[in-house]
Amino acid sequence: MSKKENIQCSFCGRDKGETDVLIAGLDAHICDRCIEQAHQIVLEETSEKGFAKSKKLDFDIKKPKEIKKFLDQYMIGQTATKRAMAVAVYNHYKRLLQDVKDENDVEIEKSNIILVGETGTGKTLIARTIARMLSVPFAIVDATVLTQAGYVGEDVETILTRLLQAADYDVKKAEMGVVFIDEIDKIARKGDNPSITRDVSGEGVQQALLKLLEGTVVNVPPKGGRKHPEQKFVEIDTTDILFIAGGAFSGMDKIISKRLNMQAVGYKALRSGEQVDRENMLQYIIPKDLRDYGLIPEIIGRLPVLSYMNPLDAKTLRAILTEPKNAITKQYQKLFEIDGVALSFTEGALGYIVDRAVEYKLGARGLRSLCESILTDAMFEMPSNSDKELKITKDYASHKLTITTLNKLRAAS
Repeated sequence: MSKKENIQCSFCGRDKGETDVLIAGLDAHICDRCIEQAHQIVLEETSEKGFAKSKKLDFDIKKPKEIKKFLDQYMIGQTATKRAMAVAVYNHYKRLLQDVKDENDVEIEKSNIILVGETGTGKTLIARTIARMLSVPFAIVDATVLTQAGYVGEDVETILTRLLQAADYDVKKAEMGVVFIDEIDKIARKGDNPSITRDVSGEGVQQALLKLLEGTVVNVPPKGGRKHPEQKFVEIDTTDILFIAGGAFSGMDKIISKRLNMQAVGYKALRSGEQVDRENMLQYIIPKDLRDYGLIPEIIGRLPVLSYMNPLDAKTLRAILTEPKNAITKQYQKLFEIDGVALSFTEGALGYIVDRAVEYKLGARGLRSLCESILTDAMFEMPSNSDKELKITKDYASHKLTITTLNKLRAAS
């Protein structure tokens, strides 16, 4: 009996009472903690010895038409951008599956993407939707907080920290993820000429991004940059990470207009009789316009797929309200349904919301803010009363949306 009572783990020496599980072998015992440690050691050893050299993608590679069809469920309009994104993503993940047998094989380069469009037109949404479809880690980073290494602000390498966190610190998974760099226009060169002095939040950041976009091994601080100087760095290879950059590029229409006006004189005029659409100048954007705006040629070359987002008109905003799979009205109907309340909107109410969004230039983000202002009182009262139906009419919406509320929404957008 005394021997049974003194059973210990043969590896760490813990008594049976100190463990959750103690597994018996022929002449030894092992506890649950030692099993977990041994499992982790095996994973690290096999990874270091290169047993996992072959890239196993745990998602299906869909054809461009299938990718666009998936995007159509969540986004209204933006057909040109959807097609460009679908092709770029398809080519990128075909590249991951490519088996380069020797140095004479053709090596496919990355198809990083840059999206130009006004705020609220869906740049972030399209990137997030594609990442959802592929079931890969997805991270959104803001370029405005980045500075050159050594200055106050975040280093460029911290872009990958969020991707690593999204992948639950699985490096292999993170190395096939998608990074959306928002506000890329905010790191444009401040002057027309290359800077002689340090432009630490503009051209300096662009220079630091070059290797990251092209593909290199980066030492990434897993907990962020300077708050944890004692942490060990994690090496991440960015060769197979898809980078999507987006920006509003305010004032870009003037650059495009100037270029088109220069071409409109003499033989290079629009020979096909095509009329310039003054309401949507971004559709004529070319890489040279990005250079004139302040992006350096090297970074433009590493973002080869250039696309634009159409501005949202009343018809598009109306469709955004009700048609996508996760349309705003459907989300609120689901919220009320959980409380047993049937929510409905009249055509007049929907038209009124769209008119206010157009009038105050609130964009797609503003639609949700408007709906929130209209429904806040109902969401507060109805869970506690016996009403089981709520119909939003134009009069109800206009009553809830006072001028003061609209001005607040406009200021916040």
